Amino acid sequence: MKYTPRFLQNPSFLKWSRRVGGFLLSGIIFTWLFFWYVSGTPLGLLRFGFTYFVASHVYMEPVAKTTLFEGMLQGLISSLGEPHSQYLTPQDYDAMRMQVSGTYSGVGIVIGKGQNGLEVVSAIEDTPAAKAGIKAGDNIVSIDGKRTASMSLEEASKLMRGAAGTQVVLGIRSGSETKNVTITRADITMPTVKGKMLQDGIGYIRISQFADQTGADFAKEYKALQAQGMKALILDLRNNPGGLLTAARDVSDYILPAGPIVTVKDRSGHTESYDSQGLEKQIPLVVLINKGSASASEIVAGAVQDEKAGTIIGTNSYGKGTVQVVLNNLGDQGIKVTIAKYHTPNDRVIDGIGIKPDITIELPKGASSEADDTQLQKAIEVLMTRLQSGK
Repeated sequence: MKYTPRFLQNPSFLKWSRRVGGFLLSGIIFTWLFFWYVSGTPLGLLRFGFTYFVASHVYMEPVAKTTLFEGMLQGLISSLGEPHSQYLTPQDYDAMRMQVSGTYSGVGIVIGKGQNGLEVVSAIEDTPAAKAGIKAGDNIVSIDGKRTASMSLEEASKLMRGAAGTQVVLGIRSGSETKNVTITRADITMPTVKGKMLQDGIGYIRISQFADQTGADFAKEYKALQAQGMKALILDLRNNPGGLLTAARDVSDYILPAGPIVTVKDRSGHTESYDSQGLEKQIPLVVLINKGSASASEIVAGAVQDEKAGTIIGTNSYGKGTVQVVLNNLGDQGIKVTIAKYHTPNDRVIDGIGIKPDITIELPKGASSEADDTQLQKAIEVLMTRLQSGK
């Protein structure tokens, strides 16, 4: 006689077991459909499971599950194939927030991916990297002996950051010369705006990057120069890697007439316009740019050029015409992702192209003073001519 346990004869248990079984089956079906959707094949779940098994159990050394999971998330963003989008680890996320606030520990280099590998977009003014002679356009071929050929931007940034007082050795290729440069890291608190009065009523304002306080600091410096009798302005955006679009707009309020500064267009075709309030009367203006001028710097320079509000002098800018946002990923991690391209007031797209100056003039190698700064001297000459002509 076949024996059936009493609990299996219990209607309540049978009802509960059917409910649990239904939930489990639903979960399996949902998971299968989800992986089918994201992979484009009904074998997606099996492929994922097999790949995970190989990485976790076949690889020659044990690997932490958290490492594999973080790698999957990083891989999703890396697969976009766009150098300015990246998955931010807790360290990267903190560094990004510190950069926006204008305070962090490191060497002071903004990097990007160029045709020849890891490239210096800008060595930020008065930082250890700038003092060591590193400049925009240089290639970083190694960091502490590790080759950078296959490194992501986040990996390279992580290796260059560190506690103040510690050292990092960068292999720098400048032209045909490659050398190792030892740099001592520092706590970098950057006043992003500096200004002074030059000759004959010509004011000079240098912006090193567009951070949280840049707009307010620029307004303060602009008004201080006005009080000293400023009649014309040189805005120096050389080696400025960009930053916050809102800060660029706040600066533009003082140097551009009321009207559009930039239009941002996303993947769906939606557009958002950022406009200048035209807070100040227009005065003769020159904007200095170079290879290290990127992103928000190019937004300002492009608007000045399109609106014919001033003269652009220097060399071609970097050509970063995309907009990124940083999203929190449910914790201390984040995702920096490119969401749109921006268009200048005349609907120019400068991504990969840059801003071509109205007057192109190279800066001599070894220029270390204002007298040697041919770009600055040309800016003064242009403004003096305009002031003397009354235009």
